[in-house]
Amino acid sequence: MTTTLEPPGARTRNRARTRTRTRTRTRTDRVPLSLTVSSWAVPVMVVGQFALLSGIPVAIALAGALRQVPDRAVRWTAALLAVTYAVPLTVWLTRADPARSLSKDMHPAFAVLMVVASAGLVVALHRARTRRPAAR
Repeated sequence: MTTTLEPPGARTRNRARTRTRTRTRTRTDRVPLSLTVSSWAVPVMVVGQFALLSGIPVAIALAGALRQVPDRAVRWTAALLAVTYAVPLTVWLTRADPARSLSKDMHPAFAVLMVVASAGLVVALHRARTRRPAAR
């Protein structure tokens, strides 16, 4: 039977490194995956002429940003995305003779605004994920 000699405190150093890695993972997990996926799904659905169904990822993005992400920029861009979706939806619902789908009734400028707001949310999420937290 052979035994290996370790310098004193070797195990403690390894544990400290493990804790640091765990903290780093926890720090980057501030942005949930569902929020990232929904922010990418909105422009894909709007460009693909599924604007009414894009309300689902807009709602997921808004709820996830307000409840789970502490970064203000993410919250503001998610709210901006929700507003850019709510305006054409309200116009479509209040018209006397609306088109059959929101995509056909929506002005192209609103589609561009939704895509730009969603791109802003993606950038804000990326920034929130890679930014270091403030020192406590």
